[in-house]
Amino acid sequence: MVRRALLDRDDVLSADDEALPASQPLPISRPAKTHWRGSGGRWLIWIGRAVAWAVILLIGYRGILAIIDGRRSPASASPPAETRSPQFPVTMAEAYALQFGDVYLNFNPAQAARRSRDLAGFLPPGADAQLGWNGVGAQRLLAEQVAGVLVTGGHTAVVTLLARLASGRMIELGVPIYAANGGMVVSGNPALLPGPSKVSLPTASRSADQATAAALHRQLPAFFEAFASGDRTTLARFTLPGTHISGLNGAVEFGAIDSVYAPAGGSSRPVWVTVTWRLPALATARAGGAVGAATASVQMTYQLTVVGQQGSWDVASIGASTAPLQQGPS
Repeated sequence: MVRRALLDRDDVLSADDEALPASQPLPISRPAKTHWRGSGGRWLIWIGRAVAWAVILLIGYRGILAIIDGRRSPASASPPAETRSPQFPVTMAEAYALQFGDVYLNFNPAQAARRSRDLAGFLPPGADAQLGWNGVGAQRLLAEQVAGVLVTGGHTAVVTLLARLASGRMIELGVPIYAANGGMVVSGNPALLPGPSKVSLPTASRSADQATAAALHRQLPAFFEAFASGDRTTLARFTLPGTHISGLNGAVEFGAIDSVYAPAGGSSRPVWVTVTWRLPALATARAGGAVGAATASVQMTYQLTVVGQQGSWDVASIGASTAPLQQGPS
């Protein structure tokens, strides 16, 4: 019965379908519109890819530029040789001028030909063979040193020599030098200049400490005797603790303390001591003196720094005197 009812219902539905007009299609049901939740993530992926490609392209571009700059760097690291200003070789010019001065400042008629040949090694072709000397008279150089160099350009300079002649005169000689490609030449006539003049020492009045000078006069002979012989044990008795003073190891023999000048001051002060040294007899004989003759001696002045301790004076240092002669020991 149930099945029959279902069949009857189906028949009714079929009859209804046939009754509908053909021009009216059945309505189609569509699902409700939904949003895709993955659209935001897809845009982030595209942006990330774009940034990655931009970085790759930038790295490649900078790498190509680095290769190109690396190939160009050796040429741009240093300018061409012709654009760099040369530096005048001062040390070589000093030695060169000294060699020239030894030839130029010595002349006599008997050695004129040799002097001419020697000068040719310093002069440009066609220069005067005697460089201004007329072949008359004689001059002998005793010693010379470089007094200064005035650089006037990359290739030119004037070297000034300080020379002492056999006549006793002290002169200065300006020597123009031209240097290029590792070579040198005397480019012009030298110029005779006056040597340094003697000046007067300044005068100053200082009060002397006669009591200290007298005490040192009694104490210092033993010190200087040990200083002459190099007796370290005796030297240690007179030096300030912690101070090391080396002796002369027999180069001279102690003669006498001639004078002591001690200025007024505190427990530590400089003093000036004039000492007579005797030269050993063997050295005197080698110098041409007769054995048994009077012993050669020389007088010298020292500047000592002394420190007073427990009624005596210890030597802290010894050296050359810096006091002018008229202000020295008296």
